[in-house]
Amino acid sequence: MKLAYYPGCSSEGSAIEYDLSTKKTAHMLETDLQELEDWNCCGATSAHNTNKILAGSLPARNLAIAEQNGMDLILAPCAACYNRLHSTELAARKDNALREQIQEVIDMDFKAVTSTISVLEWLDDKVGIDKIKAKVSNPLKGMKAACYYGCLLVRPAHHTGFDDTEDPQSMDRIVRALGAETVDWPYKVECCGAALATSRPEIGAKMIYEVIANAKAAGAQCLVTACPLCMLNLDMRQAGAEKMFKEKLNLPIYYVTELVAIAGGANPVEIGVG
Repeated sequence: MKLAYYPGCSSEGSAIEYDLSTKKTAHMLETDLQELEDWNCCGATSAHNTNKILAGSLPARNLAIAEQNGMDLILAPCAACYNRLHSTELAARKDNALREQIQEVIDMDFKAVTSTISVLEWLDDKVGIDKIKAKVSNPLKGMKAACYYGCLLVRPAHHTGFDDTEDPQSMDRIVRALGAETVDWPYKVECCGAALATSRPEIGAKMIYEVIANAKAAGAQCLVTACPLCMLNLDMRQAGAEKMFKEKLNLPIYYVTELVAIAGGANPVEIGVG
């Protein structure tokens, strides 16, 4: 399988282990990731809130690069990048005038024919659970995991459409294929607080705490995500939530690709897991 690969800005900084483990997982599952040359930031929250044309032009340029290289599918591991690229391609297909405006801004042919997929779509749908199971050499037996989807991977339904918006199961299927057990819990699509963790820490810390505490209450020994911002909040800011609520949480947070790679025999150190 050949996929265009859009690593996104966080892959070179705060989410470098996500990039390492995604590439390791791709190699293990015989997926040829071809990184887009000269890719640019998707715009994420800032552009989305600022200007409709700018919000579309930044991700559209990446889509246009994929088109020029004859790639019809782009893998975007970051949930925000996936959301921005995918929503832009859908909007451009629906609104030809918008597509033409964007095309003029980026000064590139842009037909919006390339589709963006998330890590969960890639693993669960394109690769398939049976193939993942077949590659497991180090099963994660004894692990009880809470699969955390967050806000952007499965909602809204008309935008994503590959999983249930209230009780998604794609990540659960992937983690169970690795030999682990997944817990049933009600916070799997609740928000982690996103940027509120920095702009309104008193609100963000409460949201972080509630996600982690709920996972622990359901019996989880770790939490699994597929979003760099969720990882940043739940892992790096976990100590702040502990301090605010005077409770030791001590819950490890993993990217789903880290677990796939480790179950497939990768050394944890080479994919950034301490």
